[in-house]
Amino acid sequence: MIYLDCAATTLQKPPAVVRAAAWAVGRLATPGRGGHPAAAQAAALAFRCREEAAALFGVADPERVIFTANATHALNIAIRSLVPPGGRVVLSGWEHNAVTRPLAALDAKVRIAATPLFRPQAALDAFRAAVEPGVDAVICTHVSNVFGYTLPVADIAALCRQRGVPLIVDAAQSAGCLPLDLDGWGAAFIAMPGHKGLYGPQGTGLLLCGRQVRTAPLLYGGTGSASASPEMPPFLPDRLEAGTHNMPGIAGLLQGLRFVRCMGTGRILAHERRLTAQAAGGLKRLSRVRVFSGPAQTGVLSFQIAGVDCEEAAARLGQMGIAVRAGLHCAPMAHESGGTFEEGTVRASFSAFNTQGEAARLVRCVARLTGR
Repeated sequence: MIYLDCAATTLQKPPAVVRAAAWAVGRLATPGRGGHPAAAQAAALAFRCREEAAALFGVADPERVIFTANATHALNIAIRSLVPPGGRVVLSGWEHNAVTRPLAALDAKVRIAATPLFRPQAALDAFRAAVEPGVDAVICTHVSNVFGYTLPVADIAALCRQRGVPLIVDAAQSAGCLPLDLDGWGAAFIAMPGHKGLYGPQGTGLLLCGRQVRTAPLLYGGTGSASASPEMPPFLPDRLEAGTHNMPGIAGLLQGLRFVRCMGTGRILAHERRLTAQAAGGLKRLSRVRVFSGPAQTGVLSFQIAGVDCEEAAARLGQMGIAVRAGLHCAPMAHESGGTFEEGTVRASFSAFNTQGEAARLVRCVARLTGR
């Protein structure tokens, strides 16, 4: 199978990730839950993972790196920390349901900084027009999970700093391939999964917390600290990490972070962009295929085949040994912005482990679907 669904989960992992997760199952207990070697070793490994993430993502204090179950979990904490019921929020037009559904649950008043696809300067202009006094938060995806479109988050962060509005960044598709700088941007939160561009196991994620940002726990319970108090501890990371840690996941995530740091986000991005450009170029030569590509694109590529339902196309590609995803990709807002809401798209997404030969095979298989 040629796996091209990396925007959902990177299935191919560095071997060290698999070894570390398996090793942790029988050797690591829970940090803060005992003075014995298994608990102490777990605490030390968890802190090394925080340090690795802090170094990669511009966080001066590793204790502001919070372990979560996924990016959705992280975004829910960030949103609940900043947005009161009925609060005012500005979003890009490319957000995932991990952002829009928590806001709907809060009955938030949402304003969309609407812009065309692959127009980063227009996006910045739209945020300039939308961000005004009284806004509780700006939330912006760094990269669209549907189209691979990179929004100008560093510039949006500068705008938010100037206007005194906290920023939440959804880095689900950018962590591991684009530079992230929590403290440099002055963002309130950056949320990310561990199982996509960081090559960690499923069930892992990170929330990076800005300096002196207000935080509200999403879960309440044991932390191994301040046990006599009925309240969650006031300090990070304990305030946001109730319950037993996923130590096999954290052990694997540590190795994924080390892989990304060793390879370099610039090198990973260049490789993914080469494959995206190759696939886009080949697909554009097929008369019945509509391809969504442009500048500021990462390793995510959407397309449609005239006369073929997207779900059917993905299923037929699967029968040919090509794993892709079809539909709305949990991001109906992005499809509304891109003009693809009614049909959805077929999405191919690449990782550091994909090859030019696999991109070429995708094009050949799509050509067979179109009768070419």
